[in-house]
Amino acid sequence: MKVKSSKKKNVLVYGAGEAGKQLVISLQNNPEFKVIGFLDDNKVLYEKVLFGQAVYSPNNLKQLIKKDDVNLVFLALPSIGRNRRNAIIKELNKYKLIVKTLPTISEIVDGKVTISDIKDLNIDDLLNRDQVKPDINLLNKNIKNKIVLVTGAGGSIGSELSRQIIKLKPKKLLLLELNEFALYKIYEELETFNRSQKIISLIADVKDQDKLEIIFETFKVDTVYHAAAYKHVPLVEENICSGVKNNVFGTLAVAKACVIKKVSNLVMISSDKAVRPTNIMGASKRLAELCMQGIYESLKNYSINFSIVRFGNVLESSGSVIPKFKKQIKEGGPVTLTHKDVTRYFMTITEAAQLVIQAGAMGKHSEVFVLDMGKSIKILDLINKMINLSGFIVKDTKNPNGDIEIKIIGLRPGEKLYEELLIGNNPQKTYHTKIQKISDPFIPYKKLELNLKKLINLINKNKADEVKKLLNNLLNSFKSNSEIVDHIYVEQKLLNK
Repeated sequence: MKVKSSKKKNVLVYGAGEAGKQLVISLQNNPEFKVIGFLDDNKVLYEKVLFGQAVYSPNNLKQLIKKDDVNLVFLALPSIGRNRRNAIIKELNKYKLIVKTLPTISEIVDGKVTISDIKDLNIDDLLNRDQVKPDINLLNKNIKNKIVLVTGAGGSIGSELSRQIIKLKPKKLLLLELNEFALYKIYEELETFNRSQKIISLIADVKDQDKLEIIFETFKVDTVYHAAAYKHVPLVEENICSGVKNNVFGTLAVAKACVIKKVSNLVMISSDKAVRPTNIMGASKRLAELCMQGIYESLKNYSINFSIVRFGNVLESSGSVIPKFKKQIKEGGPVTLTHKDVTRYFMTITEAAQLVIQAGAMGKHSEVFVLDMGKSIKILDLINKMINLSGFIVKDTKNPNGDIEIKIIGLRPGEKLYEELLIGNNPQKTYHTKIQKISDPFIPYKKLELNLKKLINLINKNKADEVKKLLNNLLNSFKSNSEIVDHIYVEQKLLNK
């Protein structure tokens, strides 16, 4: 059952500056919203009337909600810092209000504000840290006037990487993707964004080393960002052989092709789930890291720069819990959570892409880079904030008449209560204050190669149980926390009973 809302909503606009004034003008004849007044921290404005609307102190919010039946607050504060924004949101979170926001000034076209600029509160507004600011020199180093290729260009990270790269004016941007529709979507978006840039769409499988070599040589590629991977923990757990083959042998093919065709820079996108993995996805990403490190160490000369970038959960990426929570709230709940104590590190998708680019500019010897992501966030707290800021009340034993229930459903196979970013305790500083470098132990490639041959044979025979055993033997840190749930393996076991 959906939670219904009234047709006409009484609105307060938080911010009586230029953006707030423009927003009030655009709302004057809007049939959906009725503006009750401004909220502003500037005492000089109190008791003044702007465009027919009084300016109130935020201290009067409780009385205004009661007197005027306020349903909504629009944050028209595009220029304020994260800390102040968080403090305002925390105050608004005390009331049964829907909170929507304006984008930053840089995102508002021509500096003019209209009702169409209003959007749902960004989840990154709920992060308890400032976004990491990029270093322009590091962003430009391996991209500006270079020929750049992104694998998995249609995925969440690959597509955002491509958006960031196109802004940095590469000589050419090559989008490599196996999914035709995903490739079409990102190509159309980027071409509309900048028609003067040379953008090339390539349908190819990252496991096809011969094809990769042809592409690298034909286009004289300078920099490769390897974002192609299967990353959804439950899906990879249920499709072990396909997941390991794509994540490990795709990385292997990309790395080898880069070495053979003398690509200058290769950056691999990894995951915090590669640290002491409890699931196949994490184990496959850790083995992919070892492939990168092993191949680099086996080189006769170091003319190519390898780097690995490891980060936590990306807000609103495909498979992220955030869009799922939003949908569940919109539908009236329940919001499902695997465990009340689950915590995660989060970053915005823009930060993630910019980190990859900057770390790649610093990488040389297949080092692993991680972002200082502040404190991990308790997912239960995040859900509570999302429910409150959507104008609803959590339904629980304290509030049996609340709107939306939070239902604990149990940890999924391979899922951790918390994630980590470091295997050891030896992070080193880099040029960027928020990026750390670590040198994790690796396996010499000759030794690794023998096991990789065994692994691909097992994968091709679809021996999911033996693939998992071999990963356990190869990775001392891999400790699976679930039984095998691979669909083919389970079905075959049933048939053989």
